[in-house]
Amino acid sequence: MRNFFALALASMTLSARADFLWDKFSGERALADVQKVVDFGPRPSGSEALDKTRTYLTEQLRAAGWKVERQTFTDSTPQGPLTFVNLIAVFGDHPSPTFLLCSHYDTKIFATFPFVGANDGGSSTGLLLELARVLAGDPALASRLQLVFFDGEEAVENFTATDGVYGSRYFAKNLPKPNKLTGGILFDMIGDKSLTVTLPPDSPSELARGIFRAADLLQLRRYFTYFDRDITDDHTPLNAAGIPVIDLIDFDYPPWHTAEDKMDKLSAESLTIVGKVALRFLSEMK
Repeated sequence: MRNFFALALASMTLSARADFLWDKFSGERALADVQKVVDFGPRPSGSEALDKTRTYLTEQLRAAGWKVERQTFTDSTPQGPLTFVNLIAVFGDHPSPTFLLCSHYDTKIFATFPFVGANDGGSSTGLLLELARVLAGDPALASRLQLVFFDGEEAVENFTATDGVYGSRYFAKNLPKPNKLTGGILFDMIGDKSLTVTLPPDSPSELARGIFRAADLLQLRRYFTYFDRDITDDHTPLNAAGIPVIDLIDFDYPPWHTAEDKMDKLSAESLTIVGKVALRFLSEMK
């Protein structure tokens, strides 16, 4: 009986603090952000289109009350040195981030067709931007979060230990000491109309349980499962650096890295599902 009342009190406290934060997420707004980014065209690292994307993201984040910094660095690639820019955002006058929310915002280079990456790079960027707007309504929670838009997730040629995940590798190597980040969520390719979020099998178990629980509470568990093999993504160098980060990704996506990864493959409903589950999970952070 004591456990029941403790659970009820915790639930009431959550409702009062968060005011059902997850219900404020708008998949339509997130999708409009994706459209804006896609309209810039292909966005490989170092491109003018990616610079325009950075400007747009910075304007939107600052309008929602987030402070944005650029983490600029140059790295070697198979095609020579290239400059990358991670966007890092914190909230409030006294931010004390302990949890990371991240996405990549670049697109893969293809010489044979214009790749606009509506889902791969676009969907997670729009989702993270909408999360920033919603989280601004809970300053106490927002001040504990760090948002990072990674540049250079895509390999310039082919994924190797040194080609790909440039932004997250640099971020992980240059964490302040002591590092206060205790975990994080990476979003990637989560706008597919036929949504099935496929967690990598080596996902941090506590985070996976938390995501599944949040999905259960929202009656959205059917959209979340495990993938059948490991996935290299921006969470990989972060986990290697000792920050447990879970990758929310729908890797079962036939248009991946094709000319067909366009807006007609996405839905506001899918963005809403992932956004709500993420916010439900974050709202229970102690």
